[in-house]
Amino acid sequence: MNFESIKEILSLKKVGIAGCGGLGSNAAVILARSGIGKLVLADFDHVSESNLNRQFYFFHQIGEIKVDALSTNLLAIRPDLEVITHYLKLESNTIYNLFKNCDLVIEAFDSADAKAMIVETFINELPNTPLIVGNGMAGFGKFELLNRIKWTNNIYVCGDSQSEIDFDLPPLAPRVGIVANMQADLALELLINGTSDLDIK
Repeated sequence: MNFESIKEILSLKKVGIAGCGGLGSNAAVILARSGIGKLVLADFDHVSESNLNRQFYFFHQIGEIKVDALSTNLLAIRPDLEVITHYLKLESNTIYNLFKNCDLVIEAFDSADAKAMIVETFINELPNTPLIVGNGMAGFGKFELLNRIKWTNNIYVCGDSQSEIDFDLPPLAPRVGIVANMQADLALELLINGTSDLDIK
């Protein structure tokens, strides 16, 4: 498949980004550069200086609402991109309405409880929409442990699924960026081919 064919397919796709931190902001940029037609951004947070070591924001954007700042950055890359923003904390009763018309959603939450909530919602309420979860990207090195698996019919996981973020294993740009790129790459595979080469594990 040539580049023009890929561009045509992706221009018709709508992707949701649930959380606009290290994973979400970087995955959104990669998808924008790749030619996705529409992005739906959802986050309740503001840009802080501590975000700048791994998230796609700039010093002058500190204090701005993340979805607004990210939208500005994405449109600076792709003025023709359609960006829909939702400044809110996602709950189980809002996820369906926000993402029901998306072809695919990338999960980029910080907390394990939030991750579990969105996974459960997609399994039960959006079983035909792929959800690509990021799990296990803390610290540095050990890139060989980062992989991707298919967890259920519509749930995929990128990361090492074990390195939880804590004081001794902070989130740093290299590993966070790699997992965000893994999520974006898997998204392209699913959107272009309609499937992936992964078997449920």
